[in-house]
Amino acid sequence: MINATEIDILPGVWGDLDEPLVSEPASALVPILLPLVDRGWIEVCRVVPWTAPDGTLGEQPGPPIPKEDLPAVLADAENWEYPPSGTWLGCLTLTLTEAGQSIPR
Repeated sequence: MINATEIDILPGVWGDLDEPLVSEPASALVPILLPLVDRGWIEVCRVVPWTAPDGTLGEQPGPPIPKEDLPAVLADAENWEYPPSGTWLGCLTLTLTEAGQSIPR
């Protein structure tokens, strides 16, 4: 939930984990993230290009990945690694939904 608040990419989520999860395969996090999606608290999106009103180029979360695709997408270890290109475009990110934003922190 903290990472979704920060709109962090998945490698950032992985870096925040403690043992024993950090030593587990990426697929071990699927059963942790899916209930948060099921409750409507977070969405998993890909980072897409964005252009600010002043023309500045940036990035933002794209549309949510369909729920039926999430188990396979989240279990793919490549999605949990920082991209070698240094750009976040196409990386998975977690975002809070409106319901998730109402949860006390």
